[in-house]
Amino acid sequence: MQREKAKERIILGIDPGTAILGYGVIKQTGQQLTLVSLGVVKMGHLEDHALKLQRIFKKTSALVEEYKPDYVALESPFYGKNIQVMLKLGRAQGVAMAAALNYDIPIAEYSPRRIKQSVTGNGNASKEQVAAMLKTILKFNETPEFLDATDGLAVAVCHAFQQNNAVESKGYSGWAAFVKENQKRIR
Repeated sequence: MQREKAKERIILGIDPGTAILGYGVIKQTGQQLTLVSLGVVKMGHLEDHALKLQRIFKKTSALVEEYKPDYVALESPFYGKNIQVMLKLGRAQGVAMAAALNYDIPIAEYSPRRIKQSVTGNGNASKEQVAAMLKTILKFNETPEFLDATDGLAVAVCHAFQQNNAVESKGYSGWAAFVKENQKRIR
């Protein structure tokens, strides 16, 4: 049964990583946000990068199948000094994105700064500050073992807050939309 989009929607937020991927699932009913789930996918024990990417794809697909989100929001890789780390994070994000697009779920990307700004009002907030604000917004007490889980949750909350502000996010409704908007990236 399809949820009436104007009244209720499920948002899966993902903080892609190659050691730990964080995720959070929220339900938005009007302006009310409710925590559904949050957690991490650990990959530190996998040495082969391709196996990590496979695990990201499979776990993201499993989350999509379990929670049937209306949107998947991802943190975009930030610009760092180490190009190899950037490449690996970009691949992780791309694989998570492909998993969502495989189910024809619209996706959106947000910069780390935009996520922090949206959740805390401060684009330079620490992970701990973001986690504390999420506890207040979503009314939960338990602190997850890994802050990657609250990072993923923050992406979902950011998307909920940005629903009327599409300037910062890039959303795609499927492969065709992604290809159309990224012609220069196709060879």
